[in-house]
Amino acid sequence: MYRQTTHQIEVKVNPKFLPEHSSAEDQTYTWVYEVSLTNYSDKIVQLLNRHWVITDLNGHIEEVKGPGVVGLQPVIKPGETFSYSSFCVLHTQSGSMQGSYEMQDLDRNKFQIAIPEFLLVNPQQNTKIDPRLLH
Repeated sequence: MYRQTTHQIEVKVNPKFLPEHSSAEDQTYTWVYEVSLTNYSDKIVQLLNRHWVITDLNGHIEEVKGPGVVGLQPVIKPGETFSYSSFCVLHTQSGSMQGSYEMQDLDRNKFQIAIPEFLLVNPQQNTKIDPRLLH
């Protein structure tokens, strides 16, 4: 599990390789990842936008930006946690993801919270991957 706290909002990410949705022959490797955002602040906040930076083992970078997550722009009250799952498909056996969420409080103050970098590793691959190669 990967975690990072920014502006008293903790983001936890737990990735899992999905061999049943992956194919070495087609060079497609799929991971599901669960994200939990816990609001430890004393303010109600809303997740407005997401920004992902996805890097494969060849150094190819894909950026994904858009409103909300999984079709939602959740409101998270103090002490509450919002969780969702999504997935990522790479054309290499390993990679990494990181990014940020744009949040807003009730006073319409906008701020960014970090999504910690997490590794996408196929546990079935034959060679060990040096995580430094993913940057």
